Amino acid sequence: MPADFISNLFVFILAGFVGFELIKRVSPLLHTPLMSLTNALDAIVVVAAIIIAGLHETTLTTILGTIAVAASFSNMVGGFLITDRMLRMFKSGKAKKS
Repeated sequence: MPADFISNLFVFILAGFVGFELIKRVSPLLHTPLMSLTNALDAIVVVAAIIIAGLHETTLTTILGTIAVAASFSNMVGGFLITDRMLRMFKSGKAKKS
């Protein structure tokens, strides 16, 4: 196995573990701002995935890039829908007449 692959795999696993531990400890009150931030980051991932898929270096990179585009785009759209729904929950309803 190439050394680059091993080091990239190590960084991927470490980032996944740190990200999981970090998100697990977030207060529910901070969920909506955090979700908005991850949606913005996901938009960057979509652009990167489109670039990777468009390079056409090998068939594998094109297939993995296309899968990355689909996964990150669906994650981004779902995140925006959830954020919008949560923000609507905090809006006050019509003023009550006394």
